Amino acid sequence: MDAIDKKILSIIQKKANIPLSELSKKIGISTTPCWNRIRKMEENKIISEKITIINKEKINLPVTVFLSVSIGNHQQEWLSKFNDIVMKYDQITEVYRLASSSMDYLLKIVAPSIELYDQFQQKIINEFEFTHMTSNISLKEIKKNHHLPLDFI
Repeated sequence: MDAIDKKILSIIQKKANIPLSELSKKIGISTTPCWNRIRKMEENKIISEKITIINKEKINLPVTVFLSVSIGNHQQEWLSKFNDIVMKYDQITEVYRLASSSMDYLLKIVAPSIELYDQFQQKIINEFEFTHMTSNISLKEIKKNHHLPLDFI
């Protein structure tokens, strides 16, 4: 990767649907080399996907809950079942395994209301074994950034 690739990434991660002609003008190269660079970054998995970000409040999902889960069973069978469970529910939007002294996993869950979140939590409680679970309800989203810093390239 060079400075031109970095410029391309900087622009398209903020506006993925920018026309190629406009992007190439901003970068200072013609459209064919610009397109070839994008394709190469896609092939090398530097660009993994292009998505549309939806305003969750506009589609009646104003509640965000971070569910922390502690487990006692670290066997592969448990992990496979857990992965299957979190993948089957669209309202679980992100899942992280943590290096923590108190929690093993963090799930980000969206819901139309606290009541419906509670119903969903009661449903998944019965689907996998855990030793402790804590829900943290987001009161306000202060920063949500979908682009990554490119200073380390």
